[in-house]
Amino acid sequence: MKPVNLLPQEGRRRPADEGAGKSAYIVCGVLALMLVMVAAYVLTANNVTERKNQAAVAGAEADRVEAEVAAQTNYTSFADIAQQRLASVAGVAQTRFDWERLLREVSLVMPDGSWLQATDASVAGDPAALATEAVPGTAPIPVGPYASFVGCTPDQSDVAQIMVRLRQLHRVEDVKLKESARQVGGGQATVDNCGSLYKFDVVVSFTPTGPVSEAPRGSGQVPAALGGGS
Repeated sequence: MKPVNLLPQEGRRRPADEGAGKSAYIVCGVLALMLVMVAAYVLTANNVTERKNQAAVAGAEADRVEAEVAAQTNYTSFADIAQQRLASVAGVAQTRFDWERLLREVSLVMPDGSWLQATDASVAGDPAALATEAVPGTAPIPVGPYASFVGCTPDQSDVAQIMVRLRQLHRVEDVKLKESARQVGGGQATVDNCGSLYKFDVVVSFTPTGPVSEAPRGSGQVPAALGGGS
């Protein structure tokens, strides 16, 4: 005869192996899932950190490149300014007339009792001379480098002597006489008025070469090379 257990189901003793295997599998599954999640989180966090580090390095490199570009830009601007100033100085030098040498030489060719009232010079000449027809009997202003001299002298022969000497100056190509006449009314000669002396006006043409820096040394007498005597 088979025994019958009269106790309720909830009051009965459960066998030791019943349900234990399933709980163990569930716990292991949960732990494995948590381990996978932790590993995924760690990997994700590491990737984020690595990306942040790479972004920081890229930002620093970009800042360095920008600084180099700014420095190069400043250098380029400075170089452009230097080139502009150099071109400006060169332009001024090309239009500069060598007044020092000219006046030194003219001071040696003027005869005794003669002086200059006015002088003018240009490296480029007179642009209007190209479009202006020459007036008969007058000396036109040269289109190249030139200098004009207006002054007073005691005699006509002094004017000729001045022209001969002016032809011997540095780079002189031609000398033309515009005027040589005794002033009407005479009177006392002054710096601004020739009085009874002769007033001369000559134009000196120069060869179109660059100005030079050398100047002749001063002398008490007119050199023979400039038409002077002993």
